[in-house]
Amino acid sequence: MTDVRVSVIYYSATGTVHAMAKRLASAAEGAGAKVRLRQVPELAPEEAIASNAAWSQHFDTTKDEPKAVPDDIVEADAVLLGTPTRYGNISSQLKQFIDTLGPQWAQGLLADKVYAGFTASMTAHGGQESTLLALYNTIHHFGGILVAPGYTDPLKFADGNPYGVSHVTGGNNDDPLTDVQYAALDHMAARVVGVARRLKAGAAA
Repeated sequence: MTDVRVSVIYYSATGTVHAMAKRLASAAEGAGAKVRLRQVPELAPEEAIASNAAWSQHFDTTKDEPKAVPDDIVEADAVLLGTPTRYGNISSQLKQFIDTLGPQWAQGLLADKVYAGFTASMTAHGGQESTLLALYNTIHHFGGILVAPGYTDPLKFADGNPYGVSHVTGGNNDDPLTDVQYAALDHMAARVVGVARRLKAGAAA
């Protein structure tokens, strides 16, 4: 079985996207991939973080976790990118990391890899789809291969997002992930690993 290297790269303020990233990493490992789980650095000023207890707590809990660097994408066969929605767009933290990848992009080192995304918002129509589509604009520039989940399994009619995986955190921003999201995350990870494996095997043939 062809080894597949997966990088799960994400930004999370209060922990929801972090939990989604961890589930994806576990599912990708379960599908036989070698996985890197990396968060991008926090950019927000200390006073902004301190103004939100959940944000401050999550920052303190995860501040020593490995941070994403360009090689985490360059050395991967598949990349799963996660971000909360920010006014229907990706977070500035993830965008800043992406914007540092110019040298790797110029060398073609970001192309021909499998990509997919995941996100969360407080409300059901809080920009989840537009966030993923905005993220995928970047993947087109990379020359990446988008492997969104689509409706490739009946479980996708439960979570309802063909563009990636998303979760609604509710008015208090603390609604936990449910079996619906876990199933969708597991499916996306398995699909991404499977397609990446076939592409890699075909290239080696």
